Amino acid sequence: MPAKKSKSFEETLWDTANKLRGSVESSEYKHVVLSLIFLKFVANKFEQRRAELEAEGKMDDLDMVECYSMQNVFYLPKTSRWSYILQHAKQRDIALKVDAALTAVENSNASLKGALPNNYFSRLGLESSKLAALIDAINNIDTVEDQAQDTVGRVYEYFLGKFAASESKLGGEYYTPKCVVNLIAEMIEPYRGKIYDPCCGSGGMFVQSLKFVESHHGNTQDISVYGQEFTATSYKLAKMNLAVRGISGNLGAVPADTFFKDQHPDLKADYIMANPPFNLKDWRGPDQLVHDQRWNGYETPPTGNANYAWILHMVSKLSDNGVAGLVLANVSMSTNNKDESEIRRKMIENDLVDCMIALPGQLFYTTQIPVCLWFLTKNKQLDIERGYRNRQGETLFIDARKVGSMIDRTHKELDADDVATIAKTYHTWRSAGSSDAPSSPSYKDQLGYCKSATLEDIRSHDYALSPGRYVGAVALADDGIPFESKMTELSASLCAQMQESAKLDQVIRKNLEDLGYAK
Repeated sequence: MPAKKSKSFEETLWDTANKLRGSVESSEYKHVVLSLIFLKFVANKFEQRRAELEAEGKMDDLDMVECYSMQNVFYLPKTSRWSYILQHAKQRDIALKVDAALTAVENSNASLKGALPNNYFSRLGLESSKLAALIDAINNIDTVEDQAQDTVGRVYEYFLGKFAASESKLGGEYYTPKCVVNLIAEMIEPYRGKIYDPCCGSGGMFVQSLKFVESHHGNTQDISVYGQEFTATSYKLAKMNLAVRGISGNLGAVPADTFFKDQHPDLKADYIMANPPFNLKDWRGPDQLVHDQRWNGYETPPTGNANYAWILHMVSKLSDNGVAGLVLANVSMSTNNKDESEIRRKMIENDLVDCMIALPGQLFYTTQIPVCLWFLTKNKQLDIERGYRNRQGETLFIDARKVGSMIDRTHKELDADDVATIAKTYHTWRSAGSSDAPSSPSYKDQLGYCKSATLEDIRSHDYALSPGRYVGAVALADDGIPFESKMTELSASLCAQMQESAKLDQVIRKNLEDLGYAK
């Protein structure tokens, strides 16, 4: 009998926290748990920095905010420190004390303005004993000694995913599955420059971008983060998520609608990673944003669906050499709406579409339907200058609908090998035959999986971008059974089923007659 798999630290902590939830809704409870994790993290970092100042003999600087902010550490007043919270955890007014602590942290650190929940603890009425037990559980997170393992970041990320799963559809408003974010990062390789997400949710795209840089031995200081989020609760989650990772990002002064209040109007990003709301309706009104400069050179996106408004917004934000990877509903690839079709045609003719990937269904908490990834680039010519092959006028199509494996009854996931295989297909296609990578394998179309299509190919398909139209279908393997034998067997089975159906019809009719409902 195989040994039982032991639970990870994150799983154990989640089980403990979830048992303490009681009647509090998951959508509310996440702010309780994540806020406490955040408070524990910033308090531990504060105490570590304070100890350094004491060791240096700088006793007069212990309460100078600048001495902490210069090291990317938040200053905490005495009543906001974890030691104070832990000391008073068993008191009946602990909820009020936690609320006061979070407010004081925000007031003492300008970069956290609008980031922390307001009066969640006292308003929810969570039993003081359960809140005390939750504080004890979170106290076990070692945020200082295990910095290399990024314990608090792992816990935060794990909890975001679990809350998104438990909240089902609503959870997806702030959470994009990690495997999808990983794939986008591996495709666009955000090593250096400005990265932007106009609908950043809880900030997962930014976190994964920095992880990509670290895993490839780059310098995270070479990346600057810009984002925006409309939902106030998601905006707070994103700010906390970046803070526990030590990421300094500009998410705008307030949560706001990207279309009506663009908080980065002059930004030109080197990388864009985004998962905008699918098929958003009534996003602008019939007479609003009709002549917006973001649609310059294209038709105005229809008010009934924001998919192409998101696409054009991101195109307008790309630098001259920028690349973008975004998640969209499958309808975006072949919509017949007049304006959307014309926008898509012009984008293809302008050679902006670099790669299209069809993903399997059941990856998201918000929807069971399959979605797609669009990869856009402003300058395919740049790769030629870097020694890569000339792919101008070409688009790579990848059909990954059969990739991935089920992780539970309703959700699928792409594992590390799946992500690596898809990304390798793209990068091989992009660099095949280049002088910089003479030993790299040459790209080859694979029936049913990938196809490098020319502009003429796409024109012949009326500018539709669904990978299935281009990659073709793999021929079914011959099972060796003659057609005549199959038909004889199937016909016999069908006749038997029809006879059984007739018998059941008679039984049903007899029962209805006995009840007086049939003649």
